Amino acid sequence: MSAQERPPTLTHLIRGARVSADSETRASEKRQWFEAEPLWFKRAVLYEVYIRAFFDANGDGSGDFRGLTEKLDYLQWLGIDCIWLLPFYASPFRDAGFDISDFTSVHPDYGTVGDVGELIDAAHARRLRVIADVVMNHTSIDHPWFQESRSSPDSPKRDWYVWSANDERYAEARVLFTDTESSNWTWDSVAGAYYWHRFYSHEPDLNYDNPEVQEAMLGVLRFWLELGLDGFRLEGVPYLFEREGTNCEDLPETRTFISNLAEAVKAEYADRVLLLDAQLWTPDATDYGSPAKNVLLRHVSFPAGLFSTLITEERATLFELVRRPLSENSAPLALFLRDHGELRLDAVVDAVRARARTGFGMDPFFRLRSGTRRRLASIMDTDRSALELAFTLLMTLPGSPIIYYGDEIGMGENHYLEGCAGLRTPMQWTGDRNGGFSRADWGRLYERPLVDPVYGFEALNVEQQLRTAGSFLRLLHRLIAFRQTLPALAYGNFLPLYPPNASIVAFVRGADDEVEPVLVLANLSQTPQVADLDLSPWELRIPVELFGRRAFPPIGGRLYRLTLTGRGSLLLGLSKPVSPGATEPSDIIGDQPGR
Repeated sequence: MSAQERPPTLTHLIRGARVSADSETRASEKRQWFEAEPLWFKRAVLYEVYIRAFFDANGDGSGDFRGLTEKLDYLQWLGIDCIWLLPFYASPFRDAGFDISDFTSVHPDYGTVGDVGELIDAAHARRLRVIADVVMNHTSIDHPWFQESRSSPDSPKRDWYVWSANDERYAEARVLFTDTESSNWTWDSVAGAYYWHRFYSHEPDLNYDNPEVQEAMLGVLRFWLELGLDGFRLEGVPYLFEREGTNCEDLPETRTFISNLAEAVKAEYADRVLLLDAQLWTPDATDYGSPAKNVLLRHVSFPAGLFSTLITEERATLFELVRRPLSENSAPLALFLRDHGELRLDAVVDAVRARARTGFGMDPFFRLRSGTRRRLASIMDTDRSALELAFTLLMTLPGSPIIYYGDEIGMGENHYLEGCAGLRTPMQWTGDRNGGFSRADWGRLYERPLVDPVYGFEALNVEQQLRTAGSFLRLLHRLIAFRQTLPALAYGNFLPLYPPNASIVAFVRGADDEVEPVLVLANLSQTPQVADLDLSPWELRIPVELFGRRAFPPIGGRLYRLTLTGRGSLLLGLSKPVSPGATEPSDIIGDQPGR
């Protein structure tokens, strides 16, 4: 193997190059190549990062912005388009940073606002975009807004939160965190009143019926957009408004507010995106589509639905997931397999919830509220074929894929930690001290890296998988590359096929477009299965397997038969029709690399 062909090492891929821009030039450079593709998020691959867990650059035991900046070369190599940052703002950290005490400052463990600017500039220099979580629904009780609100009934900010003389209002709203909260109301002795909270009692809800609150939160978005952020994931959106006689979720007032907010952002920042969670597969499904066309909906029903499909080994649930009718104004979807919280089963219909609870990490020990607190690899019991199948579908179904940090190497969780903390352990970079995450002493780390014979950092890390040609990391790198280089997978329409065998998932991307179509096949069964396909619309075309660039026999007038291994998949480019003078597949596809 030549030096050029040798798999790159961790040193080659993660050089730690940080690109800093002078503050005087940042304003003119930050837009650079962006305006050429205002709908970039429709084809983007996103990567969700918990900054505290990613890489510690200053050796204090906690990940930080400079550490993330040093790892941008790795993310660029992986092939992602956009980094999604979990909350990094000033916070007492009672809820992993989702309890924000100042929206326009950075938690000191992570760095400074200047460090955020340097990260954004360095990412943009690599053609990577950056979005961040903003918790819209609530603040910390330590936030100056709440402190002023509670101080007096006559406070100018009294009406910035939802207060009541009793705890009987909005009785039909469910309690979300039943493991810690018994009510959505908490008595505040300073204010002499109850305050409303849909999450934890230390996270009082903002009052969005107050126009001042709406303008203040738009001001928060403007602050970070001016620094160069490419958008936000808006957290807690379904719970922004309260109305008697309702469950206070996904109300019409919420959809109106989000639409107006999207319009306001687009008017000032044409190339930015708002990512929202949406339950798209329940009887009361909500579509936050906006005329502004800058909203991306995170399909929170998708993970549980996909796992249910793998349990039943039948495709019907999967197709229903991605084809559920939405309004004409529907926003594009973002799909994911796991994220920073529990795997939610309240976002799917009852039948799917019941099936999902029969397997895939649903042991009572791992249950948290309605779902499970396990990572993707451990949910699937480290079944490599199931992981490959899940990521193949994620990268080929319509929707922008989101990868949670560490899932690209099959990281596990520390299930002995409380709540979701076990999902946020240090990234495992190497088999060396602290998994290559930090130079700090073991006792100073914000959390210990996994020490486990299967999922521990000595057995499972980025460096090891970069050096292994057949590793899961390198497979995912290739899947992302296919999505990035094949327009059909990024933008093409979705045409499902229905072979008689219900265990076979078959669909064509780009069937009616001016791009070369891609046929995707997946076997949900754990045993080999036969797929008989009606491919008559593509008669005479040559299916070419994308990984090995091997040509299959031309498509004829009969059913096209293929056999797939258990949990196997095939990606087939449907090459142009056979020309009259071509008699061999090689005449169609030409000489390919590795042939």
